[in-house]
Amino acid sequence: MASSFEIVSKEVHLKGEEERFTGDGSVDLHGKPAIRETTGRWFAGTIILLNQGLATLAFFGVGVNLVLFLTRVLQQDNADAANSVSKWTGTVYIFSLVGAFLSDSYWGRYRTCAIFQIIFVIGLVLLSLSTQFFLLKPHGCGKESSHCESHSSWVISLFYISIYMVALGNGGYQPNIATFGADQFDEEHPKEGHSKVAFFSYFYLALNIGSLFSNTILSYFEDEGMWALGLWASTASAFTGLVLFIAGTKRYRHFRPSGNPLSRFGQVFAAAIKKFSVSFSPGEDNLCEDEDDDDESMGGRKMLHTHGFKFLDRAAYITSRDLDHMKENARNPWRLCPISQVEEVKCILRLLPIWLCTIIYSVVFTQMASLFVEQGDAMNTEISNFRIPPASMSSFDILSVAFFIFLYRRVIDPVVFRIRKRSLTELQRMGIGLVIAILAMVAAGVVECYRLKYARKDCKHCQGSSSLSIFWQVPQYALIGASEVFMYVGQLEFFNAQAPDGLKSFGSALCMTSISLGNYVSSLLVSIVIKISSEDNMPGWIPGNLNKGHLDRFYFLLAGLTALDLIIYIVCAKWYQNVKLEGKSSHNDSQV
Repeated sequence: MASSFEIVSKEVHLKGEEERFTGDGSVDLHGKPAIRETTGRWFAGTIILLNQGLATLAFFGVGVNLVLFLTRVLQQDNADAANSVSKWTGTVYIFSLVGAFLSDSYWGRYRTCAIFQIIFVIGLVLLSLSTQFFLLKPHGCGKESSHCESHSSWVISLFYISIYMVALGNGGYQPNIATFGADQFDEEHPKEGHSKVAFFSYFYLALNIGSLFSNTILSYFEDEGMWALGLWASTASAFTGLVLFIAGTKRYRHFRPSGNPLSRFGQVFAAAIKKFSVSFSPGEDNLCEDEDDDDESMGGRKMLHTHGFKFLDRAAYITSRDLDHMKENARNPWRLCPISQVEEVKCILRLLPIWLCTIIYSVVFTQMASLFVEQGDAMNTEISNFRIPPASMSSFDILSVAFFIFLYRRVIDPVVFRIRKRSLTELQRMGIGLVIAILAMVAAGVVECYRLKYARKDCKHCQGSSSLSIFWQVPQYALIGASEVFMYVGQLEFFNAQAPDGLKSFGSALCMTSISLGNYVSSLLVSIVIKISSEDNMPGWIPGNLNKGHLDRFYFLLAGLTALDLIIYIVCAKWYQNVKLEGKSSHNDSQV
């Protein structure tokens, strides 16, 4: 009989082994359980943050002035150029779904990030070469006052191939890098779990710092006609990020891909429909818990049964026919699914209402790149003899993001934790982001009221700029930045935490598609407002000359729509039920 000393020694040894390896199922480069001390954590996380900052700098180095490139270098008119940019931007977000699918299903996040970054760099190299040697003809063209000559069809084709390679590379890479960075922290470990939450804030900060450089320095060079220099700088940044990413290969933690989720989803719905007429009493009795089913087929930890969407539980209900097949080890996956597979489908269905509620916020967010710029262009942009580019006011948004990330992590979160004994949940923070977005639209509307007042007072025929300084826009930009910290960072954390282990990249892709749909909804809303408000020979709310319109009313309309969206969001958040994983406690995040 073993002595008590031997028993205690064995328990200590087992505990030491558990501490040595990660507890979330992650593996190292060779597919073995990841060792905590030699993989992941902030060493790998910092490499990924630097990689994100460099890749973002490169991407926005192309995107921020693409519309000017099309008008000045390719001689497109404003409408065609704007349409081309919209298609290109939308394609980036479509490719994000492709990248997420390949990552979750077959390649894994590391390989997907590496492959799409290589495509990204190749696209930038082609774009830089074609611009320097073929597009900038005659030499020195590309400035506001100097347009380039026409180009042959093969040169135009080379340009479009290169920018769509950039779109493919960045789109496929972007939803995976955030999730891959989060993979470096074991959420089952108290200290690493806290670091994982912090990582998303720093990730969003790295994204904004990269875009800040592009929106200021690179934007200035390109606006002055130095397109080749700006594009080669973007190429160098992307290449440096790729080298840095590959250099950290041995230190990364990985999760195995889970296979095609479409077939798993189809099996659940097919099995539930086939058993529609079967007498079924909801509950956990007689539900398939296939012990031999490899958890890796689901991409990670087993999901536990939850209430709700009870119709789908039929897919896991074991009938006498299923029982006979199971005894012969011949379970039909299109007739009987493990409850963990059913819960994967339930999880995505629960996420969709929350995701839909974020689209209106993205409509507010996209105003920075459109109406905020037009509003700023109609204000006083002069300081001495220097003209402030209206688009550069987005720098205040980026500075606000940096400030509020620091404020939340160092001040707000500790104070809230001291009072409530727990931090704000992701859903609560997203709700706060919606509230701040409402304030941002109200601030923009109030500024526009004063701008119109001064414009109509200062210019007799309402054609000139208002004497109101463009710096009156700072509060609306700062409020948008603050709302991003709560909404987009919270959204990244929420979808990463709640998406099934086999669909983490898809969760990040949902964040990107929310922004994409926000652009489309914004464009549709503007078109509707212009059509309705321009009847009876009235100039409408958003005419070519803003001094004759009422942009303030459109801002207040967005504030009202966001307030309505907030109410719907609160209902959805209260209804939401957290995912339940085996061996992990779950608290209720539904109270907003």
